[in-house]
Amino acid sequence: MQDLITLGRAVVPENRVDATPEQFGLAEFEYVETIIYADPDEILSMLRTLKAENFIGLPPWARNLAYRIVCLQRPDDAAVLREAAEDLFTFGPDWDDIAEELQEKADLLDPPAGPAAAS
Repeated sequence: MQDLITLGRAVVPENRVDATPEQFGLAEFEYVETIIYADPDEILSMLRTLKAENFIGLPPWARNLAYRIVCLQRPDDAAVLREAAEDLFTFGPDWDDIAEELQEKADLLDPPAGPAAAS
């Protein structure tokens, strides 16, 4: 089976070779099939690698799915919750309410430091 980074690259629109933009092709199927049970460290590595290569390349649906799976696997990891929230805000406003909930949960788990936290 292909590694998750390769599968992620395959769903970047300009890399697609097997489907029109309106179709869910083999690349998307393989990405979803693989990410469903992937290790959270592998998913985070894929997300961070692809975002560094082309920040907006990975479609929002693929990013949202990846972060959702990681958040389900690590519900008490404040850093991951904040990273997922930041990513949702990037492609909002449709997901801003979810991003705010993730930030609130992260703040409960690991309160922010500094003067703003005292108020």
